[in-house]
Amino acid sequence: MIAVTGAAGFVGGAFCRRAAARGRALRRFVRHAAAGDGAIAIDLALADADELARRLEGITAIVHLAGRAHVMDETAEDCAAAYRLANAEATERLARAAVRAGVGQFILASTVKVNGEATLRGQPFRASDATAPQDRYARSKLAAEQALAGAATGTSMAAIVLRLPLVYGPGVRGNFRRLVDAVAARRWLPLGAIDNRRSLCGLANLLDALEAALDGAGAAAGTHFVADADSVSTPALVRAIAAALGVAPRLLPVPVAVLRIAGAVSGRRAAIERLTQSLEVDTASLAAATGWRPRAFAIDAATVAPVGATVATAPGI
Repeated sequence: MIAVTGAAGFVGGAFCRRAAARGRALRRFVRHAAAGDGAIAIDLALADADELARRLEGITAIVHLAGRAHVMDETAEDCAAAYRLANAEATERLARAAVRAGVGQFILASTVKVNGEATLRGQPFRASDATAPQDRYARSKLAAEQALAGAATGTSMAAIVLRLPLVYGPGVRGNFRRLVDAVAARRWLPLGAIDNRRSLCGLANLLDALEAALDGAGAAAGTHFVADADSVSTPALVRAIAAALGVAPRLLPVPVAVLRIAGAVSGRRAAIERLTQSLEVDTASLAAATGWRPRAFAIDAATVAPVGATVATAPGI
């Protein structure tokens, strides 16, 4: 049986739907359970250790998707502590409970930001590269990875870390949704002169990788990147979204230097850097360990549909 944390989230919900459809037995963990849905409501960062170990009895693998996501406009008074509690401390508590319960496999969803914010063109991050987290969120995810490794060392539990770039798919929110909404509203976007390459990860591609890691058991132990087979530029992403929406893209070729000046003046320097810089990852290690093969980058109508809309999804979601 597989335990899934964050089972009500964007990735967790999709994983549970696919896994259940394919006959996998699941135990779903959520922060707040709806009456009658069968999920276990628990705060992983504060749960009693004995209770948590008991909840994991009979579990063979954990897919740990819960955590505090990266927030662009953070308002928490002590957001570093909030990230640390939700990401690092919760992961350590869950991992140690998993060892006590005899869980054989622990998969942690982490982030490419553990390695840094940008790569040189044609020089993607690799699993063996040094870490260089630049913000509180990334540091908390690195601490989560280290906590998992510490808990698993000297035990029979295989620890698997999957570092992810931006994940897109049906129901996605956050920055990707804001970009979709801007394209749908036919706004002029000053992104046409950007010449970068960024790795993204389609939801179906990530679900493939999670299943491959589960089925690969101990062979997948270690740290891996997951992303689409091909990276894309920011303008190419806008064009793909526009094509899925059935509208013409409105891109203005504003020089990158001008965008950076505007970002500095407006206090949005970090956002401009993310739009203009390259950030690529090498997925070869997971492919070699499990036989997983990344899907091609693709944006379809389901990906750009309004959140909550009923839209037929592509096969495999």
